[in-house]
Amino acid sequence: MRLTSKGRYAVRAMLDLTFNSNGNPVRLQEISNRQAISLHYLEQLFRKLRTGRVVKSVRGPGGGYVLARSMDEITVKDVLESVGENINPAKDISGNPSSGVDMKVEEGAAAPKVTTAEFSLTRNFFENLGILMQEYLSTTTLGDLQRKSREINTNAQETNTIAANPVEAAMNSELASSIRPTIGEVNQ
Repeated sequence: MRLTSKGRYAVRAMLDLTFNSNGNPVRLQEISNRQAISLHYLEQLFRKLRTGRVVKSVRGPGGGYVLARSMDEITVKDVLESVGENINPAKDISGNPSSGVDMKVEEGAAAPKVTTAEFSLTRNFFENLGILMQEYLSTTTLGDLQRKSREINTNAQETNTIAANPVEAAMNSELASSIRPTIGEVNQ
């Protein structure tokens, strides 16, 4: 799995839309200005998000985009899948030898597969990682992120937002990165 800028920008743009919509359409130009993302790139992303039924477009004066469903019904997984991100780290694990490795194949036999213990352990590890990632992404909604933002802003205001002390800055950074509690353990 490799989360590209396409996925990160799509989530950022959707959060911007969630924060600034209040039920009214938001123009892509406004999102572009606030998030410093190319308008052309946002147009491409929102075309995919509309096809994925995450946003709806509103035409005419005052038009733009609105969420297609409630912010608590749109998961981060919905957003990432809409723009075509691969969120499964085990998707390509097939057991085929890597390129450049010659394995003897008898005539008429099927292509050789890697069947070592190391391969099985590695495949199982990445399959379990995929399960955790899918669960995390499918249980984190735009609403969760918006509420976390409010919580962070409230805590930051209580601690005078701008920390001159590096320790305080690190604590605020840790708070911002803890969106959801841990999901749990995975058995290997």
